[in-house]
Amino acid sequence: MDRAALADFLRRRREALQPGDVGLPEGARRRAPGLRREEVASLAVMSTDYYTRLEQRRGPQPSEQMLASLARALRLTTDERDYLYRVAGHNAPVSLSGSTHVAPALLRVLDRLDDTPALVLSDLAETLVQNRLAAALFGDASKHTGLARSAIYRWFTDPSERTLYPEADRDRQSRAQVANLRVAYGLRGARSRAGELVRVLGKASEEFAELWARHEVVRRFEDHKTLVHPEVGAIELDCQALFTEDQSQTLLVLTATPRTEDFEKLRLLAVLGHGPFAQAER
Repeated sequence: MDRAALADFLRRRREALQPGDVGLPEGARRRAPGLRREEVASLAVMSTDYYTRLEQRRGPQPSEQMLASLARALRLTTDERDYLYRVAGHNAPVSLSGSTHVAPALLRVLDRLDDTPALVLSDLAETLVQNRLAAALFGDASKHTGLARSAIYRWFTDPSERTLYPEADRDRQSRAQVANLRVAYGLRGARSRAGELVRVLGKASEEFAELWARHEVVRRFEDHKTLVHPEVGAIELDCQALFTEDQSQTLLVLTATPRTEDFEKLRLLAVLGHGPFAQAER
């Protein structure tokens, strides 16, 4: 346990928060920046004295339960939470979540996006929910069942899945798909659905087996990509990804630069819907 690092980290994260960030009333002007120690203690359901001793480098080693409470109270990101655990002398928690229940926070954002393609993906590249424009762009994901719900599985078993990307970009996409699966496999383990995907694809695709042997581990979404739609042709889009805290789900939003040909193609897709796309053989 690194008491000095723990104390400094807690203090700096506390000072970076405002009452409104954690649902507290602003109240009168404060003499010091950020939350008060007693506010953090209350949010973490611990005594003010206990929390104060942690910030003053004289507290005992916090339990993992205490650290989880502090991470929630201080609104830590996943990376910050993992750092908190490590400086407190514990291993960072491993997320084993494979839930298909859409994170409410992501769903609230998706509900407000009706003029650009947006979808929520699991860490196995399963589309959990998509808006109307995403269905028009990628096709209706609800038709897929079993392992085919994973875009990674379809990429290596269904050649038509690759027609959405320019031929010159397909090798990079293959590497990205496998590197993303490596992340999920590392988190979930060999006996999980990620492990099942690895076993099945290892037998079904020589390309997958060769890429898997490289041990590339990257969770990434390209900032800019070109997609090829059978009705409107190539569309250049910017991509933004919003992850849940445990990284198990991602809200992917694709946008086109206003007043460009690509922007007009998205508007055309909004009119066409996903009917023509669904009829096209992919």
